[in-house]
Amino acid sequence: MGVITYSMEITSAIAPSRMFKALVLDSHNILPKIVPEGIKSVEFIEGDGGVGSIKQTNFGESSHIKYTKHKVEALDADSFYCKYTMIESDIKFDKIDFIIEEVKFVAAGSGCVCKMTSEYHVKEGCELKEEDIKKGKDRAMGLYKAVEEYLVANPDLCA
Repeated sequence: MGVITYSMEITSAIAPSRMFKALVLDSHNILPKIVPEGIKSVEFIEGDGGVGSIKQTNFGESSHIKYTKHKVEALDADSFYCKYTMIESDIKFDKIDFIIEEVKFVAAGSGCVCKMTSEYHVKEGCELKEEDIKKGKDRAMGLYKAVEEYLVANPDLCA
């Protein structure tokens, strides 16, 4: 099994505490409101959002994917850090065993930088193309920007 690591940074005009709350701590309430056509619901299968919790995201009818399940591996609200593992999806993982995601929001002026690192644990003998990874990251960037716009328009939300 090989591991492919992909990192990216996204800047935002929003403070790290607000972005972290919207995208991590309160995502189960916020995301379906912001992008109801993309994310139908987010629910806890196990736990309440802390370490060890399993969260299922159910996607909208137009999505190429129906659901994903993530297990929270580490969570530090004081430093705006979260690490989780995608453990299940309705899309057959024919090349990937699992994906580990790390997200950290760092203050930058009055906004923040979101630093994301993904580890794709590829099955033995399989090859994962960078353009396939980029497609997923482009979707994540779209969600991030939608959340940012929503928080700009609603300055009291996640304050």
